[in-house]
Amino acid sequence: MSVTPEHAARFRETFERLVANVNAAILGKDHVVRLAFTCLLSEGHLLLEDYPGTGKTSLARALAQTVKGTSSRIQFTPDLLPSDVTGVQVYDQGTRRFEFKPGPIFHSIVLADEINRASPKTQSALLEVMDEGHVTVDGTRYPVGRPFMVVATQNPVEQAGTYPLPEAQLDRFLMKASLDYPDHDAMVALLRDSAVRDRAAEIRPAIAAEVLEPLSRLADHVLVRDEVLAYVSRIAEVSRQHKHVKLGVSARGCLAYVRCAKTWAIAHGRTFVTPDDIRVLAGPVLSHRVLVNAEAQFDGVTVRQVLNDIFYEVAPPLDRAA
Repeated sequence: MSVTPEHAARFRETFERLVANVNAAILGKDHVVRLAFTCLLSEGHLLLEDYPGTGKTSLARALAQTVKGTSSRIQFTPDLLPSDVTGVQVYDQGTRRFEFKPGPIFHSIVLADEINRASPKTQSALLEVMDEGHVTVDGTRYPVGRPFMVVATQNPVEQAGTYPLPEAQLDRFLMKASLDYPDHDAMVALLRDSAVRDRAAEIRPAIAAEVLEPLSRLADHVLVRDEVLAYVSRIAEVSRQHKHVKLGVSARGCLAYVRCAKTWAIAHGRTFVTPDDIRVLAGPVLSHRVLVNAEAQFDGVTVRQVLNDIFYEVAPPLDRAA
């Protein structure tokens, strides 16, 4: 199947409607909202990291409200158990059988709030379901269905009571984004409407959950030229060779990069990926996959500086229409 300009135009129209719906609740964060929907339509999971009170939970709830599917919220705490997430077998005295009681992970969009406040054991309970779309309890697999997306929020690791996410779990997130504090105009608008206690709750569905999978399949067929694929591969190679990096971009990271670029391209009405798409998505897709070594951290080197070095070294291919 090839994506036609008509397909791309309809995709863009739907995408813009989704973004506008969430922008009504999350003011001044258009770019982050676009990243979130790109992640959703790429069938990935989103990690939102920022300080408390910046709107991470509101964004996740607004996404769930916009998509007419089921949603749940899991508040991660130090005493949360893996079974509190995935579900548990319960003995039914009437039938004299054990029955599986699904946990809150069995929804279309799951908000994992303050994920890094739970213990590593509970964090790892998400690994299988995020990667494979099912949970295993007492040797039996239970699929969570589609669409399925985890929107996790976390406070910066220097905050009290947090557990850093392991590298294996970070890699399960397709994107990592940060909302940051509202700018002046957005803050004034929020204060003006301070009588509205919960802006996300007022969001109305803009699309049925069943529509997401056909849109995702359409994005899969966006054209990516070999020169652009080589560009992504070279970026990954240089990231692994960088003197300040202890862990660079993996093959799974490259696949995630290309998948996001396809969705980003068609969301802008194009049938092909450009080198600019790759550059724009570098931060959200790579920042949690490139880990700076301890010596560089001590010297104040950041992941952003490393990514700047990589893109300075790797020349993009000639940007031309397909």
